[in-house]
Amino acid sequence: MSEQQRPPRRVTLKDVAKRAGVSHQTVSRAINDKGEIDPETRRRVLEAARQLNYRPSRFARGLVSPGATTLGLVVSDVENPFFPELIAGVIEAAEERGWQVLISSTQNHSGREPDVIRTLAAQADVVIGYLSAPDDTLAAAAGGLPLVVMGRAVGEPAFGAVEVDTDAGVRAAVAYLVARGHRAIGMIDCGDDGQPDRRPAFVAAMAAHDLTVTDDLIAEAELTVEGGAAAFTHLRTTRPDVTAVFTFNDMLALGVYRAARRLDVRIPDDCAVIGFDGLPLGELIDPPLSSVALDKRRMGAIAVAEAARLLAGEPAGRAVLPVELVIRGSA
Repeated sequence: MSEQQRPPRRVTLKDVAKRAGVSHQTVSRAINDKGEIDPETRRRVLEAARQLNYRPSRFARGLVSPGATTLGLVVSDVENPFFPELIAGVIEAAEERGWQVLISSTQNHSGREPDVIRTLAAQADVVIGYLSAPDDTLAAAAGGLPLVVMGRAVGEPAFGAVEVDTDAGVRAAVAYLVARGHRAIGMIDCGDDGQPDRRPAFVAAMAAHDLTVTDDLIAEAELTVEGGAAAFTHLRTTRPDVTAVFTFNDMLALGVYRAARRLDVRIPDDCAVIGFDGLPLGELIDPPLSSVALDKRRMGAIAVAEAARLLAGEPAGRAVLPVELVIRGSA
């Protein structure tokens, strides 16, 4: 077939984006008459589409409801009790704006984050997620798609972020335990490199009270209840003098309770326990769990607000979610 006989190549979103000097997500929002876009930008995009004789495919038009903004949400595990409240906060805030929400899970494999983001990028206008991959990896996967990262600090200036004031929470937990007379305070940490690092905050908080953290005061655990139980058993074996434990999160704290029953260790008489996250289920165990609590619904709402800022073309924001030490019966 000669060049003259070959049918012309179909004009794509990327062709229009190149002509208009914008991202292909911006082209999608302009063509579908979505909000959060500058009128002059919309005019420029539509003019480029007219010049190129661009026609959206039926498949592309069917991805979302006409005129709706679609938000992609990435979490690591929908069964983890931390995430239902976060997801609820995102959905509620998105619905208030008339947005649709697509939820995807990496199933606790941080290496799947780029693939999940790339998949969502074909359907969503913006993505928010509890993500742990390096910034450059996330940026490459997003391909210019507006992205908001929750739960940790980011260095990529194009990303929005909702950080957690971890240091303040850990300082409060350690200060409380020290005030109660504890000196040998252990930590059960999460060995998963996909999780935020709370160990430096713990070491610094202990040093502020002239307490040194040796390697045998920190036990690594898989991020499961049984992982927390195994770590506490190891800690009590190597450091039987430990009278208080701070855990990476409440799930690991539940494992401490399980192991304590097996070892005939009384909480808090023999060993005080403070977790992190403030999960509602901590109130249901005996004694109720003390924890550094954070408002997960609020985190979701703030992330949606940051997503709206990015869609409106505003500079990426950095929000910090406050935490609160909630003392119950375990410490």
